[in-house]
Amino acid sequence: MARIEVRSEVTGKVWKILIPVGQRVEAEDAVMVVESMKMEIPVASEKSGEVVELMVGEGDSVEDGQVLAIVQT
Repeated sequence: MARIEVRSEVTGKVWKILIPVGQRVEAEDAVMVVESMKMEIPVASEKSGEVVELMVGEGDSVEDGQVLAIVQT
């Protein structure tokens, strides 16, 4: 089993968590939404698997490239 790091592509704030820990996610499904400059940017998993860890919560500030979640394939 591989652990996939889901990373932010922008600096902003976590607006909404869409997939909680323990739930399955398909490749390219959004795990959460980050708000940056009044735009909502979905943060997707590269591969299918189970979300095993969330590194941030709703309202948290995030940086470009920051690991936001771990998906286990």
